[in-house]
Amino acid sequence: MRILVATAVPAERDAVARALPGPATETRLPAATLHRFRITAHERESLPSGHDHDGQGYDLLAAGVGPALAAASVAGALTAAALEGRPYGLVVSAGIAGGFLPEAPLGSLVLADEVTAADLGAETPDGFVPVTDLGFGTVTHHPPQALVRAAATATGARTGTVLTVSTVTGSAERATALRARHPRALAEAMEGFGVAEAAAAHSTPVLELRAVSNPVGPRDRAAWRIGDALTALTEAFGKLTPVLESWDPHEH
Repeated sequence: MRILVATAVPAERDAVARALPGPATETRLPAATLHRFRITAHERESLPSGHDHDGQGYDLLAAGVGPALAAASVAGALTAAALEGRPYGLVVSAGIAGGFLPEAPLGSLVLADEVTAADLGAETPDGFVPVTDLGFGTVTHHPPQALVRAAATATGARTGTVLTVSTVTGSAERATALRARHPRALAEAMEGFGVAEAAAAHSTPVLELRAVSNPVGPRDRAAWRIGDALTALTEAFGKLTPVLESWDPHEH
């Protein structure tokens, strides 16, 4: 199984890369560059028998900020892999995020059991209406439950809804409104839903892992802990890789 890990920016990609055995090779796509890590013959010996591990490994992609660019970049990588005859078995959306306090404090890890577009819909006199209530599309994707459970056990991450927004929350009022509409929300980021939409178009399962760098609410850059969150992301991937490498995608 090949695994595509999509982050927003290179700093997040590099944090994931620090948990993988190097060196990486670069492969240029029309609109992006993949950093490829392949599982070695020695590493394959420690993996479960009964699986074909040849060619298994990780392709890391800094897909861009926001759901639209993330979706376009991931769709391009998925299409390129399919045309090669070696499609991905899993897409992981990874990076840092804002956390809803007190459930997701700074430095904690969050795994999505629901990837939800929080602001895809319409404002009405009666409040926000999601696009699904307007008769279009979808607003939520569900990662494989067994994989989420195994990943949470390995990393110690909290599980819940991770919201995707096109505009980062900057006020207590909006944070309260989001939690009212999504009471299971633990974090908000800007790419997960776009990544999940691209994966769904290729019938590929998706996972979203976030390390909390700041609280959702009023913007206070002095309170951000981006470095700590990136370190937490590296440590999480070090614990997550055995789970991903032993997971059977046919369980999905």
